Amino acid sequence: MRIKHFPIAVGSQIFKCLGETARLRILNALINGGQLTITDLEFILEYTQAKTSRHITYLRNAGLINNKRVDKYSFYTINEEWSDIISHFISYIEKDAILKKDSETLEILLSNRELSINKVEKSRILDSQV
Repeated sequence: MRIKHFPIAVGSQIFKCLGETARLRILNALINGGQLTITDLEFILEYTQAKTSRHITYLRNAGLINNKRVDKYSFYTINEEWSDIISHFISYIEKDAILKKDSETLEILLSNRELSINKVEKSRILDSQV
């Protein structure tokens, strides 16, 4: 279910989230990258774990992002209810130089991840043939 209407208090909280460059960068990365770990976000933003974690917590408390734990990893995604609003807002600023650089870094990160997954799968196939 997508959010269409919300009270002014919720709107105020959302605009506080959107009023910080770091949080906008995180939302942009999640919109473009899907599921990302805090390590992915640290790499993209070039922030410390503590600073990235603080902004993630703020976004989670506002309800804009979700996290899913798999083993020892937490994967963050945009909350489906807010995805239209966030995507629409990000579309206005996506040409910003900082967001473009983040998108390029994200593309490299996802490409490397895909190569690693393919290498592991190929290794498993070769091991099973032996």
